[in-house]
Amino acid sequence: MHHIKNDLLLRTIRGEKTSRKPVWLMRQAGRILPQYRALREQVKDFKTLVETPELATEVTLQPVDELQVDAAIIFSDILVICEAMGLPYEMVEKRGPFFPKTIETQQDIDQLRIADGEHDIAYTIEAIRLTKSALNFRIPLIGFAGCPWTIFAYMIEGGGSKTFSKAKKMLYTEPNLSHQLLQKITTSTINYLQAQVKAGADVLQLFDSWAGILSPQSYQEFSLPYIRQICEAFQQTPITVFAKGAFFALSDIAQIPCHTIGIDWNITPQYARQMVGKHKTLQGNLDPCVLYADTNTVQKATVQMIQDFGNTHHIVNLGHGVYPDTPLDNVRCFVETVQNYILTH
Repeated sequence: MHHIKNDLLLRTIRGEKTSRKPVWLMRQAGRILPQYRALREQVKDFKTLVETPELATEVTLQPVDELQVDAAIIFSDILVICEAMGLPYEMVEKRGPFFPKTIETQQDIDQLRIADGEHDIAYTIEAIRLTKSALNFRIPLIGFAGCPWTIFAYMIEGGGSKTFSKAKKMLYTEPNLSHQLLQKITTSTINYLQAQVKAGADVLQLFDSWAGILSPQSYQEFSLPYIRQICEAFQQTPITVFAKGAFFALSDIAQIPCHTIGIDWNITPQYARQMVGKHKTLQGNLDPCVLYADTNTVQKATVQMIQDFGNTHHIVNLGHGVYPDTPLDNVRCFVETVQNYILTH
């Protein structure tokens, strides 16, 4: 086993005392960086970037070199699993994902295959291998996938939506079909994440981007059991669950065998800690829009957050992905503020 030189993230996940907190940003690889925008202009579309291992590796490493963050997260998309299962998607400029065909019937579900991860999403797995080798044990590499409910929502809806009422309708009118599809997605996701770990991912993160549009009862029935299944398959690898908007499920998520819980900006660190208990690590939760303010404001808000979360069991991050038009100097200020804040134990 090689030792990772900067292993702050891993030590924090284990609950050890550290001299400062680790920091990285969701969506750190992307349009906040001029070098990403330059690369993106040479490539015909977003999917080409995701599906070309050398390019995905380059994009993964850009924020590491530019911002000196404490973790890299592989550049990919949560929707790659859909394509691997036989449901292709397109990325429409300025509009987001679009599925030419959606899932509606038993037959549609039967036609989907269970992804094996290693071959069906070979490009991301190869990007992990290349990134791991390029990082040369500098910092940990995070692999990720979407949570089954969020993937289900896209497969049924066919794209983004404010309400996801088509996907939710399916839960209420066809619960058995819904469970069949969710199970197929779950099995595929476990295969995919196992391939990521084998290729070198040090930490895994699950994104439940649309958790917040379900009622607590629906979340209990259609999301949590599948997240639990995934976490139970990874006892040896630290795993983070980030369920956006699911403040109502925090104490339930805390019962799942994950190591870290990501939280959005809608709740206080105090509330999160109270719901989760003291043994799990929390990750988050600065409002990404704070980074539009002046550097003085960014610094004050960041310090306040560091203090509010207490000295251990906290990974500094935003409460959602960084927005594409965020000034780079403010992102830099955020990262440096965390790295300069020395904890007293």
